[in-house]
Amino acid sequence: MPRAMKHEKPKDLKGTLLRLTLLLKKHTPALTGIALLVVVSAGANIYGTYLLKPVINDYILPGDIPGLIRTLLFMGGMYLLGAAATYGYTQGMVRVAQQVVAELRDTLFSRVQSLPLRFFDTRTHGELMSRFTNDIDTIADMLNNSFTVLIQSFVMITGTFLVLFILNAALSLIVVLSFVGMFLFLRFSSKRSHAGFSRQQKNMGRLNGFIEEMVEGQKVVKVFNHEDADYEEFCRRNDDLRGAATQALTYSGFMVPVVVSLSYFNYALCACIGGFFAIAGMIDLGSLAPYLVYVRQTAMPVNQFSQQINFILAALSGAERIFEVLDEAPEADSGDVTLRRTTGPDGLKHWAWSLPLPGGRAEEIPLRGDVRFDHVTFGYTPGRVILNDISLYAKPGQKIAFVGSTGAGKTTITNLINRFYDVDGGTITYDGIDVRDIRKDDLRRSLGVVLQDTHLFTGTIADNIRYGNPEATDEQIREAARLAGADSFIRRLPDGYRTLLTGDGSNLSQGQRQLLAIARAAAADPPVLILDEATSSVDTHTEKLIEQGMDRLMENRTVFVIAHRLSTVREAKAIIVLENGTVIERGSHDELVAEKGRYYQLYTGQFELA
Repeated sequence: MPRAMKHEKPKDLKGTLLRLTLLLKKHTPALTGIALLVVVSAGANIYGTYLLKPVINDYILPGDIPGLIRTLLFMGGMYLLGAAATYGYTQGMVRVAQQVVAELRDTLFSRVQSLPLRFFDTRTHGELMSRFTNDIDTIADMLNNSFTVLIQSFVMITGTFLVLFILNAALSLIVVLSFVGMFLFLRFSSKRSHAGFSRQQKNMGRLNGFIEEMVEGQKVVKVFNHEDADYEEFCRRNDDLRGAATQALTYSGFMVPVVVSLSYFNYALCACIGGFFAIAGMIDLGSLAPYLVYVRQTAMPVNQFSQQINFILAALSGAERIFEVLDEAPEADSGDVTLRRTTGPDGLKHWAWSLPLPGGRAEEIPLRGDVRFDHVTFGYTPGRVILNDISLYAKPGQKIAFVGSTGAGKTTITNLINRFYDVDGGTITYDGIDVRDIRKDDLRRSLGVVLQDTHLFTGTIADNIRYGNPEATDEQIREAARLAGADSFIRRLPDGYRTLLTGDGSNLSQGQRQLLAIARAAAADPPVLILDEATSSVDTHTEKLIEQGMDRLMENRTVFVIAHRLSTVREAKAIIVLENGTVIERGSHDELVAEKGRYYQLYTGQFELA
């Protein structure tokens, strides 16, 4: 049975249902076969019960034992056919449902991979993960259960009522009135419980969010002795959830018992009146027996049908949330300049840009690492400028450092070089080519990035280094680790390069994780390197090891460095001081100290970096 969950109704019920139906279109032959098997299963059940009439009238009452045995064997065959059809459609539906869900996951993951960073900036990880888990699961539940149950319930209800009127129309009026009462009650209870379940979901989300924060922040909670206050807040939110759940379950909890009770009352009433009809000769005994069985069976498909409505609405609500992601515009990429490896006059491999020319020809421009900003203006949101008329340059092989307060625009500059975002005004050129003309995959392949927050994936150390270059050999992996200064600590691990990392590398120190990030960048062998506060969260000794690895990696490369610790930027060719999205100073360390401006204040501790 599907899980009993309540969700908000989809905003566009018809549109979402249509799109979900289109997803199932390619599986129409299989679904048609499943629907036929459901009809056979339900039909066998209805007809098998109807055979009670000839069994009693034609064989039991006259005492025809051979005929009774033949009919009972036929009934057994009918029920066996129904059981086989049930097995067939359940197995078929499982396969179709899982295939549809797998295709939907593939499509969703592919679309998420293609979305720009702006999309992720405005959504939490949990919100996106719920699309792949809760929302997909509701669709799987609906396909596994609701499709077949709705068909079966419809066939059972219509077929049963048809046979009831065939057996005795007068007695069937009582059944109809009883069912009208059931539907009116179900409608009344559903409306009353919907508001409660909506409040329950909202309060459940608030409570879960609070619990997650408290579990993650237990150290802070204990440091500030905040246990009692947090417990009071938890009790308040938990009480809100209890009240909403009580209201919702008050109505929904007794829907099934009331319907069952009404069906029992209906059965008893039909049995009593049917008995009087039989005495009066208005119905024969053979018709009364299956009639009462049908009356007893009618409550089940009604219950099933009413329950499936909620699961269908939950699935459509989940599908609508998935379609919202699928409807997001993928990251635009109009560039046609590509990156390729060429062999130079010295016989060595070099990177070069390939510019398409008319007539199918291409012009090759050596990749030197000359990056220039020309009057660049940018803001993450309209009306809020982060970079204002920025002009700067990095010549090939230069080390350029950015310093400034938090929010000054340092990381934003590197995000624009990567084309994680496009500029609002001005241009950024790379070896004289506008970065918007370079295909994004090729642009990013030419850039190596080492971030402050290192992310390691589940897998071996070698796998994580190879992430920078999937085609790297084991020897190239070891060479990258040696270049980064990580080879010595890796070899001291019990399994060396085969050491399995889990939990984002929690079994390694912060410094070791950072060295692996540098090794990953070294494996990519990028012409241009971006170091975004790569040593801000490690101790001084570890910082020296990381700097040695970075120094080896930075040789003969254009490098952009973002650093809070000014000791890491003294050797930069040029230090650019940013404030409120503008360049206020540029020069070498000695030049800026001699000017006694903002950099001098930062270096001497007269002004703190926030």
